[in-house]
Order: sequence, then structure tokens, then C-alpha cells
Amino acid sequence: MILKCTKVLVGSALGAVLLAVPALAEKWDMPMAYSGSNFHSATGAEFAKCITTGTGGAIEVVTHPSGSLFKGGDIKRAVQTGQAPIGERLLSGHQNENAVFGVDSIPFLATSFEDAGKLWKAAKPTMEKILAEQNLVLLYSVPWPPQGLYFKKEVNSVADMKGIKFRSYNNATARLAELTGMLPVTIEAAEISQAFATGVAESMVSSGSTGYDRKVWESLSHFYEVDAWLPRNYIMVNKDVWGDTSDANKNVIRGCAELAEYAGTWRAVEYTTFTLNGLKAGGMTVGPAGDALVGELKDIGATMTEEWLKAAGPDGAAIIESYKSMQ
Repeated sequence: MILKCTKVLVGSALGAVLLAVPALAEKWDMPMAYSGSNFHSATGAEFAKCITTGTGGAIEVVTHPSGSLFKGGDIKRAVQTGQAPIGERLLSGHQNENAVFGVDSIPFLATSFEDAGKLWKAAKPTMEKILAEQNLVLLYSVPWPPQGLYFKKEVNSVADMKGIKFRSYNNATARLAELTGMLPVTIEAAEISQAFATGVAESMVSSGSTGYDRKVWESLSHFYEVDAWLPRNYIMVNKDVWGDTSDANKNVIRGCAELAEYAGTWRAVEYTTFTLNGLKAGGMTVGPAGDALVGELKDIGATMTEEWLKAAGPDGAAIIESYKSMQ
């Protein structure tokens, strides 16, 4: 796979350099929601460098992590409207626009990297169609590690969660809070550390990666491995900008995107164990949730699955049917 991606990248890049080097270079500012040290941001930075190098400087992509250019919730709109030509966003962050965007956050549907890959394969054509209708072109997508639950106390049942202020970042997390009796509070990734330090939030469902990057052990004490889902980030480009890009440079970008998706997914897998060990080293209690809690969460997951299927309609049903056929 690496060799294949490398061949595509090198061949495309050389073709672009030899066939089309415009007189004036374009600068593409690329807003990103997560910290520069996060593996998604690191992958995005390499992707940007790949394009800049592969196009012979014809397109210079400059990344802006930590929500420094646009906040996470504003990135998609900024790219749609041409305020930024390219950007990264959490896919399920758009679930309020179309339920299909939340397919990767259906609790306990795809709980491993292998299954998450199959689910993405089933959903990708529909995602591309929806994004195209919104003046966007999908370039690549990378999963987060499996999602677990963070708390500042020991939790053994859903009853123990009642009244806890819970960080929400999409429809699925807000609904999870409601069904467990927690209080959802919308907090962007760049604001996590401050939110926990000041008591605005006391819990969240996220990967070990997010907790490790934000040093949440300074405020929280427990991480429960429940492998609820593996959400995805994706890189999008404005459709009009893409249309004005030469075929040679499009080939470079596609090659860089293929390589970035492969490298980012590999990073996610490797980062899973590393970050959980990092949480332990920080002093947190890390381990699987108890059977009673898992059972209650799966019942909630079944409810959320039914709700999602109803909201997503025929498109959602077709994705799930395609995914199940791969099992």
C-alpha cells in the first residue's frame, strides 16, 4: 500500500511539475480545529507540504491548527463560502445538517479500525454526493482511535453519571448525555483544557488521543475503554477552487491525499496504545468499563441507532446494509 501510494504521489507530482507550473503561486490557507501536536494536525501538515512540493510551489498550502483561523464549528462554512479554500473538520460535526454525517458516531456499530474502515467504504459515495451539493469536494478522511469515557470520579453505572456536566461536540454526544442523565455543554476541541480546569465540563467521550494532547489528567481521574465508535476527521476543498485547479495539480493533490489517509490511519492505530499509556503515566485510572455499565450503554446505543436510522432515511439504511454485507 505504501509503495502504491508513493508511486501515485511521485508520478503525479512529477507530472505536475513538468506539465504545469503557473507564473504566480496560489496560497491555500487550511484551518484545522485541533492542536498542532495532534496526529490529525501532523498528518495535515505533511499533506500540505506534499502539495506544495508536488506542485513545484504552484500551490502553497499553509495549515492553521488549534482553531486559530476559524473555530472548529465554523470551518466547513468558511470553505463552502470561499473564505478558506481548504480545511479540516470532524465529519459528525455536521449531523445537524444531515443525519448521514453522523454515521461514524452510531454507538457500538463499528468499534474497531477494521470495521470503521468498512463503514467508511460503505458511506463514502453518499458523503461525496452530499458534500458536492454543498460546494465541497472530499479529499481524504482519517479515523480517531476508539472513543472512551472520561470522568473525574469512579463510575460504575449510568446512574453514577446523573447531573455530570458533559462535553458535547456533535448531535450524538449531546444525545448520549441526555439519555444518561448528564448535562451537555458544547465545547470545541481547542477549549477542552480550560473547560475542565474551570469546571465548565466534568466529563467527555473521546479518544485517548484527545485526552493525552490536552493533558486532561490535570483535571480528570478516570478513562473507561468502551470503544463506543471511531469518528472521523476529513479534509475538504471548495468546489469552485477545485474546478479552477489544473488537472496536473489535481493529480498531485489526490496522490497526497491518498498518502495522507494511509499515514493518518496508521498513526491512529499506533497512537491508541501510546496515548492510553500516556494517560496512565499522567496518573489516570485507565481500563475497560464494568460489564454493568457496558450493558447499559449498549441499550442506549440501540436507542440511538434506531433514532439515527429514522433520521437518515433511505440513504442511511443503504449505508448500513452495505456495511453489514462486508461483515
